[in-house]
Amino acid sequence: MTDDRRLQVTPAAATMAVLVLLLAGAGATYLLMRGSRTGDRAHADASTTASTPPQGVAPPGPAPASAAPAESVVVSLTKAAVDRAGIRVTRVSAQPAADTLRVPGIVEPNAYRQVTVTPLVSGRVVRVSAQLGERVRRGQSMAEVYSPELAEARTKYVGARAMLDAHDRELQRTQKLVEIGAASREELERLHAEHAAQTAEVESAGARLQLLGVRPDDPSASGAQSGAAVNVPAPIDGVVTERGANAGSAVDPATKLFTIVDLANVWIVADVYERDLNRVRVGVRATITATAYPERTFDGRISFIDPQLNVATRTAKIRVEVANPGEVLRLGMYTDVVIESASATPVLAVPKEALQSVGDQQVVYLAAADDPARFVERQVRVGRSLGDQVEVLEGLSAGDSVVTTGSFFVRAEAERLGIRTRHVSPTATTAPAPGGATEVQTAKVAVTAKGFEPDKVTVRSGVPVRVTFVRTSDKTCATEVVFPSLNVRRTLPLNEPVVIEFTPASTGDVAFVCGVNMFRGAVVVQ
Repeated sequence: MTDDRRLQVTPAAATMAVLVLLLAGAGATYLLMRGSRTGDRAHADASTTASTPPQGVAPPGPAPASAAPAESVVVSLTKAAVDRAGIRVTRVSAQPAADTLRVPGIVEPNAYRQVTVTPLVSGRVVRVSAQLGERVRRGQSMAEVYSPELAEARTKYVGARAMLDAHDRELQRTQKLVEIGAASREELERLHAEHAAQTAEVESAGARLQLLGVRPDDPSASGAQSGAAVNVPAPIDGVVTERGANAGSAVDPATKLFTIVDLANVWIVADVYERDLNRVRVGVRATITATAYPERTFDGRISFIDPQLNVATRTAKIRVEVANPGEVLRLGMYTDVVIESASATPVLAVPKEALQSVGDQQVVYLAAADDPARFVERQVRVGRSLGDQVEVLEGLSAGDSVVTTGSFFVRAEAERLGIRTRHVSPTATTAPAPGGATEVQTAKVAVTAKGFEPDKVTVRSGVPVRVTFVRTSDKTCATEVVFPSLNVRRTLPLNEPVVIEFTPASTGDVAFVCGVNMFRGAVVVQ
């Protein structure tokens, strides 16, 4: 019998098989869709990673506006506006300019014309005729001193003189006796020897009187009081600047009674920084001006340069000898000393009124050749101050025409029209510190004749700050910058950057002022 085995499928098993096939198809579809989405997301993440810098690296941005060339600022005016503003143009040319150095000085007495008056004898002051501040002439009696020492010397002189007169008479009498044979020649020789000794004693007593300031043959010295009193004369013409003599005071030859100064010639003593010592030398001409006499100048020459520097200030003192007609320069008066170097080299220079400050930059305005009412702003780098002009190191060439009178009007017009492309933000910018360790906030402040520009800088707390100060004007009192709260004081040389660094720990204002506390500014910490 044949074993015929066949697969028998029940309805329940068939239903289960269909469900399994459906679930398998749904799972495969889900996996395909999920893989597609994962690939898209991975592609998007890769694009984002390529466009986003890693952490700590700032994303690239547009070039700063300050990178724009100076020629991008062009101011066009009407002819009427040019005439109304009084704009004048000067052509730049190379010209010889003497090197000048301006330093403050103080009027001091000429030590070679300053005399201390002392008595020649010990005694007591009985009369004072010279007053403090009085002008005296040479030989004028300033005081009278009663001296027992003088009285003794005068008495000795008078006695010696009387003895000499007696010897003279005896010698004459003996000579006559010798002629008639009534006296011996030995007696006459003895009298001659005694007469010579007495004459020497009289001369010694007279010399003693002269050392005490009295002439032996002074006819006014008669009587006990006058014979013991001596006048104290003025040794030079001048002004009494000190008086220590009063009636009744006991004095001796070391006592200072008066000080007389001849003000016809004075010294101006000034301090010169170490870096400027190569610009001064003995014999160089100097021009002196004083605040009390702004319309007058005084000529002098350097007569001395101190060989030793002050270790605290790094300066050396110089002495300028100046004639003082009318004695208008008074002791202790402050002056400006302008030292002129003997050598002069051709340099490019423009009038100081042609320079304008834009942030921490110095700019001038050039007149266009094709249109005299169109002006182009150009950045320049300046050097030494040459009186009313300033040396230009970079930015100009010989033959350029720059605006002098009216340059401020052109700058104001550029600001008003909003065409300036080089805008200096008063907010500190962030830059990596040296070595890339920590970010540093940096800002620049220009020190001009008007003060600090800008006078406020905004920073973040907790991040190091580096503020760079640049003094761009010689006509400013802000030659120093002071942070009182930081106990920082720094000198501001002309056109040289000075960096102040600190880390603000909390919010608020960190004030800074100039050295004389006239100009003020602040670092605003947020």
